[in-house]
Amino acid sequence: MMNRLGWRLGIIVVVAVVSIFYVIPPEDRIHLGLDLQGGIHLVLEVQAEKAVDAKLDRYFSEIRNRLETDDIRVREIRREGRKIHVSLHRPEDQKRLEVVFQNYPDLGLETVTGTPPVSIYGFSDQQMERIKEQSVSQALETIRNRIDQFGVREPTLQRQGQRRIIVQLPGVKDPARAKALIGKTALLEFKMVVESANPAEVAQSGVPPGQMLLHEIVRNRETGQIVRRVPYLVHREAALTGDSLTDARVEIGDRFNESYVSVTFDSVGAKAFDRLTAANVGKRLAIVLDGVIHSAPVIQERIPGGRAQITGRFTLEEAQDLAIALRAGALPAPVKVLEERNVGPSLGSDSIRQGVLSILVGFSLVLLFMIIYYKLSGLVAVFALVLNLLILLGALGLFEASLTLPGIAGIVLTVGMSVDANVLIFERIREELRIGKTIRTAIDAGYGKAFWTILDSNVTTLIAALVLLQFGTGPIKGFAVTLSIGIVASMFTAIFVTRFIYDFTLTRRDIRSLSI
Repeated sequence: MMNRLGWRLGIIVVVAVVSIFYVIPPEDRIHLGLDLQGGIHLVLEVQAEKAVDAKLDRYFSEIRNRLETDDIRVREIRREGRKIHVSLHRPEDQKRLEVVFQNYPDLGLETVTGTPPVSIYGFSDQQMERIKEQSVSQALETIRNRIDQFGVREPTLQRQGQRRIIVQLPGVKDPARAKALIGKTALLEFKMVVESANPAEVAQSGVPPGQMLLHEIVRNRETGQIVRRVPYLVHREAALTGDSLTDARVEIGDRFNESYVSVTFDSVGAKAFDRLTAANVGKRLAIVLDGVIHSAPVIQERIPGGRAQITGRFTLEEAQDLAIALRAGALPAPVKVLEERNVGPSLGSDSIRQGVLSILVGFSLVLLFMIIYYKLSGLVAVFALVLNLLILLGALGLFEASLTLPGIAGIVLTVGMSVDANVLIFERIREELRIGKTIRTAIDAGYGKAFWTILDSNVTTLIAALVLLQFGTGPIKGFAVTLSIGIVASMFTAIFVTRFIYDFTLTRRDIRSLSI
């Protein structure tokens, strides 16, 4: 008997110690949700249509270069809507053209007309839907990477419907900065500047085909206000993009202590950057991020090694956010903020205070009732209840789950269910004592008869809680987390722990009457 009590005591002690370990210190172990800690709630919409256009732009540029490389002479290659029109000089090149397009299985041949032939390629409806679907999934992953690197604990990212993403960032003190980081497309391009034309005159007369006007924005370092826009005429086609970046980090300049972002290319990108700088020494290279020129330095010499710098009068925070966005990768399509809500810390403090008060009031009333009605056995139930709360909080710390306001409601409900199990057991024991059974027999019978009732009740509730956990969102999930953990803890404390206390007491003392 003592051996059995020994390992049961060991289990209880281990569970209690582990729970205490994951509860202390509470401010580090228990993560508060958005409703308790304050923060930002965003509903984003991915502009998935633009992902289709961006992909077609990239294909168009690659195909045009490939035709030049393979010496397939074309009368005209143009993009019209979401179609690519290719007009050949020589009909015999038609087969070679089809071989080139075999590398782009997304693009299907729609029609071939005329002599020499004009081929029209485009995305099918299914392909466009697939690209849109992929853009939302990729945007979700990219935003998740950015937030992880931003250092937000317990963020919530969830897809809603076909195009929307819900983002909840507890504890964020600077919503504007977080929103800017999340919404930044981070499309990095290197474009050669056209220096043979005056940008101001071009703006009046019209931009030549294949070129575009972009601006370098100069801000006041102290106020952040835009003080000047410097126009540049650049080639529309990027000489190099950020697709081949392997790293981006913030560094501080030696001369003026200015923050800049140092980027590193992979082997393919490094060779391309080497060739680009070697062929354009003495010319300006515009570094463009999301359509805005950050700097347009003159290439002084060939730059081997695959490293470049993005300068642009950044503050340290701006440089850090840019480096995060570049490391996490560009969004496949821009995102639009549909809804923004800031949850103030004061509201969170009020919620915490009221939630803790509700737990204390409920706990105190239950404690008084159990002690008055069941005497010393009521104290056993109270001990089990305290251990139940300790295990629940320890599990929240162990699984790094967030405590939310609905989660507090789940804890209050758990308190009631835990006591209910003990009430069932105690009433069965009382019935056995009334018919004249001994204390040990009455306890055995009481636990035996109440066990299946408690099991049925808790298992059905646990199943419902797990369903809410799987399919619920936001507050519902917070409620399901604490309720699920609480039910398991309740089963352990109400049946296993209280039974151990009775067995241990009966083996150590000669008890003639049970205080119940």
